[in-house]
Amino acid sequence: MYKHLLALFFAMLMPSLAASQTTRDPLIGVWKLNVAKSKFDPGPPRQSETVTIEPYGENGLKTTADVIDAHGKNFVIVSQGLVDGKEFSVEGDDNADTYAMTRIDANTIDRTSRKAGKETIVLRRSVSKDGKTQTVTTRGTTVDGRPLRNILVFERQ
Repeated sequence: MYKHLLALFFAMLMPSLAASQTTRDPLIGVWKLNVAKSKFDPGPPRQSETVTIEPYGENGLKTTADVIDAHGKNFVIVSQGLVDGKEFSVEGDDNADTYAMTRIDANTIDRTSRKAGKETIVLRRSVSKDGKTQTVTTRGTTVDGRPLRNILVFERQ
């Protein structure tokens, strides 16, 4: 009888433990772009961007970026995948049809974008020690051949 109760207790506890580990990930949250603190090369800068990062599975992230570009065009990029270095599909990104993410440390993730199998952009997403700021550094080449080197500064909402 007690073995069954103990087994039931642990079965109920395990999902909450996994969820609590995931929610401690400093990347999880809603982030708003601070355009004034960001650097866009090439420009012009986008008007706004809000990124929502949520847990996905046991070791993954779902990222939704709601962007208004320099010309006022709104688009949304959605991706969800494991942080295991393996490729997964992405929707809404003109420069990529797959991403692969790897964790550098507790506050930093690298993401490699590919279009038709060719690497296009490498992105590093890093959260400050106080958890209030996220810096996203991107480098690579857009699908139309333009070099890209951006430093985007986001603030936790």
